Amino acid sequence: MRAIAFFAAVSLVTFITNQSHAQDAAAGEKVFTKCKVCHVADKDQNKVGPSLNGVIGRTAGTHPGFSYSQAMVAAGKSGVKWDEATLTTYLHDPKAMVKGTKMAFAGLKDDKDVANVIAYLKQFSK
Repeated sequence: MRAIAFFAAVSLVTFITNQSHAQDAAAGEKVFTKCKVCHVADKDQNKVGPSLNGVIGRTAGTHPGFSYSQAMVAAGKSGVKWDEATLTTYLHDPKAMVKGTKMAFAGLKDDKDVANVIAYLKQFSK
């Protein structure tokens, strides 16, 4: 009986933790307004920064028609692909992950904001 209660408690804590870290695309769209100065996600059009339409799964530094920094091109050639893990690291501190990137944005410090922006970008990467 104690084992069942223990596993039920662990399952409940895991469920609550997962729900608190759930990604919210609508909230991500609001956070993305910080990114809209340089990027678009809903169409394949470069601005000051490359289009983020289809970014999930894309090799870094490869969006057609955009002039990337040598550092970003080198990151792509070394195998960097934009998945949740790499985007999370990059969005927290772009210049730390890709030294020499042209991206001037300092990064998002809040883990929830990062997760939500990624959820928003996923909508345009199917």
